[in-house]
Amino acid sequence: MIATLLPAGGAPLRPVVLALLSHWRRHPVQLVALVVGLAVATALWSGVQALNAEARASYDAAAEQVGGGVPRLVPSDGRTLDQADWVALRRAGWPVSPLIEREVTVGGEPVRLTGLDPLSLPALTGLDLGDGPGQEDAEGDGGDGFASFILPPFQTLAARETLRRLGLAPGDRPVLEDGTALPALVEAPGIAAGVLVADVGVVQRALGLEGRLSGLAIGDDPRPRADLAEVTGTRLSRIEPERPGDLDRLTRSFHMNLTAFGLLSFTVGLFIVHAAIGLAFEQRRAMFRTLRSTGVSARRLSLALMVEILVLAAVSGSLGLIGGYLVAAALLPDVAASIGGLYGAEVPGTLALRPSWFLAGLGMAIAGALVAGTQSLWRAATMPVLASAMPEAWAVAQRRWLRRQGALAGAIALAGLLLPSLGGEILGGLVAGFGMLAAMVVAAALVLPVILAWALTQAERRARPGLMRWFWADGRQQLSGLSLALMALLLALAVNIGVGTMVGSFRATFTTWLEDRLAADAYLNARDAAQAEAIVASLEADPGVTRVLPNWHADTRVQGWPTEVYGFADDPLYRERWPLLDTVGAPWDLVASGEGLLVSEQMAYRLELSPGDAITVPGASGEWTGTIAGIYADYGNPRGQIRVDIDRLTALFPGVERRAFGVLTVEGERARVVGMLGEDFGLGPDQLRDQAGIRALSLSIFDRTFVVTAALNTLTLGVAGIALLTSLVTLSGLRLPQLAPVWAVGLTRRELGVMELARMAALSLATAVVALPLGLGIAWLLVAVINVEAFGWRLPLHLFPGDWLRLAVLAALVAAVATLQPMLRLMRMAPARLIAVFAAAR
Repeated sequence: MIATLLPAGGAPLRPVVLALLSHWRRHPVQLVALVVGLAVATALWSGVQALNAEARASYDAAAEQVGGGVPRLVPSDGRTLDQADWVALRRAGWPVSPLIEREVTVGGEPVRLTGLDPLSLPALTGLDLGDGPGQEDAEGDGGDGFASFILPPFQTLAARETLRRLGLAPGDRPVLEDGTALPALVEAPGIAAGVLVADVGVVQRALGLEGRLSGLAIGDDPRPRADLAEVTGTRLSRIEPERPGDLDRLTRSFHMNLTAFGLLSFTVGLFIVHAAIGLAFEQRRAMFRTLRSTGVSARRLSLALMVEILVLAAVSGSLGLIGGYLVAAALLPDVAASIGGLYGAEVPGTLALRPSWFLAGLGMAIAGALVAGTQSLWRAATMPVLASAMPEAWAVAQRRWLRRQGALAGAIALAGLLLPSLGGEILGGLVAGFGMLAAMVVAAALVLPVILAWALTQAERRARPGLMRWFWADGRQQLSGLSLALMALLLALAVNIGVGTMVGSFRATFTTWLEDRLAADAYLNARDAAQAEAIVASLEADPGVTRVLPNWHADTRVQGWPTEVYGFADDPLYRERWPLLDTVGAPWDLVASGEGLLVSEQMAYRLELSPGDAITVPGASGEWTGTIAGIYADYGNPRGQIRVDIDRLTALFPGVERRAFGVLTVEGERARVVGMLGEDFGLGPDQLRDQAGIRALSLSIFDRTFVVTAALNTLTLGVAGIALLTSLVTLSGLRLPQLAPVWAVGLTRRELGVMELARMAALSLATAVVALPLGLGIAWLLVAVINVEAFGWRLPLHLFPGDWLRLAVLAALVAAVATLQPMLRLMRMAPARLIAVFAAAR
């Protein structure tokens, strides 16, 4: 059947290909190893690419969502604007359309509720309701969609993914947390996931914002218009739309990490393929000599080998693509949670079959198989006609090649060390950091056989003559055939150590940071200003409450970067517990005076700020220039953040919403005070949380964020185990000439099997020892270089020796499982087969 895939005009090639394929029929274990290796490698690579493609498609959809592709006018004080401003601007010639956007909760799920006016909405906003003003025709709508949207009983538009997440169907009415029901849902493919869209008047009434707007979308109209300041003064600020790739650039580190994992797993899988193809070449040397002697040219033999590899790659790649889809579908919910938690981006929880990653995965499978078979193809093309048919000592270490391999590893390591200084400016710090990481990993993999060969040689020299010296010498001889599988194990263990150390350091730091940041006993957010005043009055009269601290904030842009400006009172609580990283002399006194401010670490990094620098903060009442008194940690926040004295905040943003507070209680009174606030003022879980609840929620989000990392770590280690198993299985038949003489002098087959197991355990533990410094180097690069470039903050590096011991035991366990089948096969082998080795000796 395979031969029918060959060109019809290639009759002389078909017998050659069939002869080559007959080898796999006689050695099914090698065939399974090759197919499984390439399929698993393709599955992990294509699965990661599917995840990345789904996320990027979501970014593009988010950039094109309603109102997202046009400039806006927003209130300078970060609150809402009067609907009269919209009327005034329209009369002054401005093509603006009203918008309302609020984060709400429906059925316990957070969504963004957007209200708009389709009569004046710019055509570039991505909304298509039919034949309405400013809208393009919707095929088959006949204008009914437009009328249904703006007329009672109205409609609420949502994407299919949003309906699925909310557990609702078209026709259902979503209910807000306060019991307000929105109009019936209609599925709309043009709406981004996590967004509900309704008429602006409907949303105003639902949110209690009659006569108020969040902003105004600006259309494209070449006609002259009045100056904005003349119409609204300084009340409104213009902001430009996010470009389609903004989220993609923001999350580039996350996607590069996923891609690095996928490429690593793919490389580990190629070790299996390379070993299988290389072994098959050595086993078929007699066949190659026969074919060459019957007139098959070296070129045609190489072409037949290439056809064989392509056929096997196509089959394996197709199986891998199926596996990749399943892997991606299983990991997508956790990837969506990670991106949402780290960057606030909405990614659907369902996977689409996109040609981009499908074709790329098949291409990678074919390219990888050709790369793995390059050495065999070249040797077939250059092999003399009368080359010896005796297999080369494939399992014998080649000292000259080890020296070259060690020199190559040194050169790659040196290039990696120089890359940040030589290529950082050209490639960018993040790419240079990943380049340095790749160089470190490749150099360590190449130098591993050199280190193991040296260690085995030293052990052999120090062993007593006899069985133990043979034990170490046989391990050195076996090393050449196992080197690729041990490299794969090294990479898997090192990445587990590196990423595990990074995640563990992050969690330890994050936990400490939460303890410092969550200084108050409870945090509340009143529904409006009147309720806030009532709550504060009640708390101040409560003997179980020691202090009520404001936690107000407004949004602005500092040097073009979205920034949150928080105000807080000068209180001993902050002076004692706030996590400052770098300061001037007396930072809290400077902030309390109204002349200083604190900035988040990522903001200081991105804007190249240091304590003592001056920075200008735009506000609703004008600009204010303050002195940076200190820099503080703010993990996981993609926006910039500034902390100022509460009086300075209200001076900058007179209309700032004053609804959020932190509450400090007398010891033992927290539960009572929180319960009182819930009962007396009807504050729900979204408006009132105690410190323990926020901490538990934050840690649960953190843990889910790194579920995908742990899954890919486990999968990579599993691929390394498969590589070790296939290498041992394929080597077992070649090792009979080495094992038969030892059996003949009195060692039982059981003892031989136990020695094989002990040898592999020793090699695996030695590999784990080499993986430890490599893993710590990976962790340092992730923490000190890649994390800083990607997020703007640096983590302290924590060490976890218990995890190292666990991985060492796991490495030995992987080796034991991989050795089990060849060991049992040796123990059960008939003595006649071992004797046959001597019968065939010359």
